[in-house]
Amino acid sequence: MNASVREAGAAGTRAGAGPHTTAETAPEVWTGTWVAERLGVRLEDEGLRELLGLALRRNPKRAHLLVSTVLGKHVPQRPSAVLEAGRRLGERVRERLGAAEAARSVVLGFAETATGLGLTVAHGMGSRASALHSTRRPVPGVARFGGFEEEHSHATSHLLLPEDPGALRTGGPLVLVDDELSTGRTVRNTVAALHAAHPRDRYVVAALVDTRGGADVAALEKFAAELGARIDVVALAAGRVGLPDDVLERGRELVAAHRGGPRPAPPPEARGAVRRVEPDWPQGLPDGARHGFGPREQLRLEAALPGMAERVLRALDCVPAVPADGAPPRVLVLGSEELMYAPLMLAAELERRTEGRAEVRFSTTTRSPVLAVDDPGYAIRTALRFPAHDLPPHDGPDSTADEVDGADRADRADGADPGGVHGPVERYAYNIAGQGFDAVVAVVDSVGDTPALHAPRGLLDQLAGCVPEVVLSVVPSYVPDGTARRLPAPLHGPAFSSYPQDEVAWLLRDLSDVELEAPTEEREEAIQAGGAHYAESLPLEYQPSAEYQRLFHDALESAAERLARAVGTVTETVLAERGPRPVLVSLARAGTPVGVLMRRWARYAHGLDLPHYAVSIVRGRGIDTNALAYLAAHHDPADVVFVDGWTGKGAITHELAQALAAHPRFDPELAVLADPGSCVRTFGTREDFLIPSACLNSTVSGLISRTVLRADLVGPHDFHGAKFYRELSGSDLSGHFVDTVSACFPAVRADAARDAAAAASADRTPTWAGWQAVEEISEAYGIGDVNLIKPGVGETTRVLLRRVPWRILARRGAGADLDHVRLLAAQRGVPVEEVEELPYRCVGIVHPRYTRGATGADGKAAR
Repeated sequence: MNASVREAGAAGTRAGAGPHTTAETAPEVWTGTWVAERLGVRLEDEGLRELLGLALRRNPKRAHLLVSTVLGKHVPQRPSAVLEAGRRLGERVRERLGAAEAARSVVLGFAETATGLGLTVAHGMGSRASALHSTRRPVPGVARFGGFEEEHSHATSHLLLPEDPGALRTGGPLVLVDDELSTGRTVRNTVAALHAAHPRDRYVVAALVDTRGGADVAALEKFAAELGARIDVVALAAGRVGLPDDVLERGRELVAAHRGGPRPAPPPEARGAVRRVEPDWPQGLPDGARHGFGPREQLRLEAALPGMAERVLRALDCVPAVPADGAPPRVLVLGSEELMYAPLMLAAELERRTEGRAEVRFSTTTRSPVLAVDDPGYAIRTALRFPAHDLPPHDGPDSTADEVDGADRADRADGADPGGVHGPVERYAYNIAGQGFDAVVAVVDSVGDTPALHAPRGLLDQLAGCVPEVVLSVVPSYVPDGTARRLPAPLHGPAFSSYPQDEVAWLLRDLSDVELEAPTEEREEAIQAGGAHYAESLPLEYQPSAEYQRLFHDALESAAERLARAVGTVTETVLAERGPRPVLVSLARAGTPVGVLMRRWARYAHGLDLPHYAVSIVRGRGIDTNALAYLAAHHDPADVVFVDGWTGKGAITHELAQALAAHPRFDPELAVLADPGSCVRTFGTREDFLIPSACLNSTVSGLISRTVLRADLVGPHDFHGAKFYRELSGSDLSGHFVDTVSACFPAVRADAARDAAAAASADRTPTWAGWQAVEEISEAYGIGDVNLIKPGVGETTRVLLRRVPWRILARRGAGADLDHVRLLAAQRGVPVEEVEELPYRCVGIVHPRYTRGATGADGKAAR
């Protein structure tokens, strides 16, 4: 075959963006007027103006920026118009190749701008085309197929990370997709690298606009001839960009003159609310084409979109159920850099479902630093700047240290990543502030769901400063052939648990439909006989009597301030010693209410929105390693702080330390509300007092059961299991408990700060006094098994609610803190024995050597 380059004809390019584009992209004032008049830039084909605006950027290689109005990157656009542009470009590729060759093709989109466009082109070419996009994000454990350089870019290096490298070694054509074809150098670099790895005889370059000059056209023709391959070029519009000789100097002068210009004042209203909505993303579905995306994935995504859109709509207060009088609310779906296609498809589904009720637009964040000028004839009216939230830790400059324009910071930001892969440490979102949006739906992948995303002046904080509603939806990052791919997404309320979805993410498997409960006596006999582990079944949930419920409410009322003070003390200690934005990971389920309260304190006292997860740890079996893998994939393990309600003799503290010995990046230090056993360094108090959440089971812990680990229910790649007792919602006190304690935060804030300061200078080395006391009790009563001795108010309560108790030891004069213990003991016929010098207020002892024949209240029938 003779090598050649075949150009797309100019016919029809004015309509290339589709029928939805005219009103959006051909306004009364062209958005390139400002730059054209001042810089002398000329677009020498009218079709280009329908698809492009102009802006300025600080770049030593190029002064101007062609801003696409149909790409959905810098300019918010109707998602239907963005999809239509990609579909039409894909149809042109198919027309050039023919249907048979199009079906054999592999589509490669260029990061970051064409990651979504590449998939829309592939879809427009026909259902059998598969796609991949280059990336600037290395993925640990994924081998690089290759890479290439984009010489004029702010981040030059591109990586290719296909899950199936064989897809790039097929004999079919390779379609290279970008938003613009300006010189062709990137295309030549890409084709040269891929052709060296696997030669093929045909390539197609597809771009929204082709603005190459004659010399660039000739260079690509010469390159194709030397390669011995055919390279076709198709575009929606083709023309020339005329530049004066002194364009770079004039551009530098313009940037210098306008970089400190006026900015819109922040809105006087209260900051927008930020809420999180889980997308219910299909398990194992790639979040984009970084590792490949084919027809099967497209069908799975389309099938999931209605449910995903409905979840988002339920979270948007501004969208009416029926069309309202006046202008409909404006909703922006904002993707995140390379994550373009999934947010675009979600935006399109929202657009379809809200016709007449809302105006939906789509754009994404970007790495490109562009000068913002608030003028109708300029393409980038406003800019938000925020630290990158998907990068590994670095020692670069603080990108939020001052308030200068993003274009002014570009040179410094470029220098923060010498490798050229990650690019600037600062990121941007354009044309959002001051543009009349009522809500923004921010869609990020889980790698980008980091503390930096939620931090002050991070992306969410910036959005909340300029729109009334912000909804965050996190798509799980897909990692081929790795642990993260096989892990399910966290569970959230209200689908799982009665806590609101932003209070806690449960790293558990939902076993609500499995019959797991067994009578307490049967469980105890099986456990003590060695025939079962306590985590293989569940006790019947205790239903409190009216008298017992009154005791709970009385205890909560009297202890609320003491609890709030302990919450404040332990949270302040964690923030001071473990970093400003820890990831709270509570041990389900007793630790979960404490984690919720600590998260609330951090938000109340410091304005921090800390991530909070609940994970399972099982005595004798260790912590859920799949949950650890999930945490490591989404957060720096050094930021993880494990949280529990209280310590008894320290068995779980030992278990956690032993389990994490194989995972040294996680800190095994446990933070607890109360540490009467002197087992940990991080605590709110070491007093053994009644924590009312210990008085109940699921009805004070989000209606979640204790965790279950059984081989026939929990597979090797599953999280540990638990049940959601929806049927108990009428008795649920979970919200009441945390709300009552949270209401006391203002009253105890000063005391908590003083307690934390005192703890910082005190010797908090654990003495393990509780373990020593348990061993003495075991010997004195002839128990022989310390696991049957449960010290402290909380553990004693658990014995009475879930096990077969033998007797209760109570410190003489313990008082009202033990009223509920005495009531439960009376109900179960268990003696309460008062003793002197007990280091705890009480100790519960499980019936030793239990069989169902040993039913005597005095325990004498035990054998």
